[in-house]
Amino acid sequence: MRTALLQSSGHPGHVDQNLKVLDDAAAHAAAAGADLLVTSELFLTGYAIGDDLGRLAETEDGGSADAVAEIADRHGLAVAYGYPERIGDAVYNSVQLVGPSGARLANYRKTHLYGCFEHDHFTPGENTVVQAELNGLTVGLMICYDVEFPENVRAHALAGTDLLLVPTAQLHPYQFVAESVVPVRAFESQMYIAYVNRVGPEGEFEFVGLSTLAGPDGVARVRGGRSEELLLADVDPVLLAASREANPYLRDRRPPLYGSLV
Repeated sequence: MRTALLQSSGHPGHVDQNLKVLDDAAAHAAAAGADLLVTSELFLTGYAIGDDLGRLAETEDGGSADAVAEIADRHGLAVAYGYPERIGDAVYNSVQLVGPSGARLANYRKTHLYGCFEHDHFTPGENTVVQAELNGLTVGLMICYDVEFPENVRAHALAGTDLLLVPTAQLHPYQFVAESVVPVRAFESQMYIAYVNRVGPEGEFEFVGLSTLAGPDGVARVRGGRSEELLLADVDPVLLAASREANPYLRDRRPPLYGSLV
C-alpha cells in the first residue's frame, strides 16, 4: 500500500486554508499512486494557537470531517488527519481515518499528553488501541508522545496492527525520536510505522520535520528533511509477514514475567 506523508504545518489558525493544502496534497498523492495520505498532529487547525484550539474544535462528524471525506472520495484515497475534537466541554487531541469512499473508519484521542501546553488545552483519551481495516491491512492510530511509550506500541502489535499511523508535532531538540526511536519501535513490535511531523517555527515551538515510514526491519523507507514536503513509500505485507517469521518477538514473549510493569 503506497502511503503519502504530508510533512507540513499548514496555516495555523486557518481551517479553510489547511483543507486546501490537504486537497492539493491528496491530488499529488493520488497521482503518484498513493492509497493513503497521513497528515501531522493537529494539522486541521494548527498546533500552537492557544485558546483557538477550543474555538476551532469540532465533533468527529462536523463540517471539517465532511470536507475531508469529500476530499478522500474525490481523489480515491484514504486520509488520516489530526484535529482538535470537541465532545461537550472536553477537547481532545485526535486523529481520524477516513476511507477512500469518504466513510469514517476510526477516530483516536491522544492518551499521553505532553507538557503544560497540552495539559492546559486537552483532555486525555482512554482508549489505547484503535484500529481499522484498509486494503487488507490492519491500521492503528496513535499521536506523537504516545509512540514514545513502548507499552503502547506493543499493545498494537498484540492486537494485530500492521501499519501504525502517528501524526506528530515533534520539537527541537528531540529529533532522535524520529531518527532512532521510531525505527526501533517498528522493529521490536514488527510493524510499519508512519510518523508524520510538523515543520518549522510555530508560536513558542520549533518542529523538526524528519517524517519517516519505518519498516519492521528497523529501516526507514523514506525520510523527510527540515522543510515542507510530500513523502511517498510502500507498505509491503509480504515483507511484513517474512519479517515477523524471522523475528519472533511476539511468539517468544513470557507475559507472566512482566507483571511488575503494571
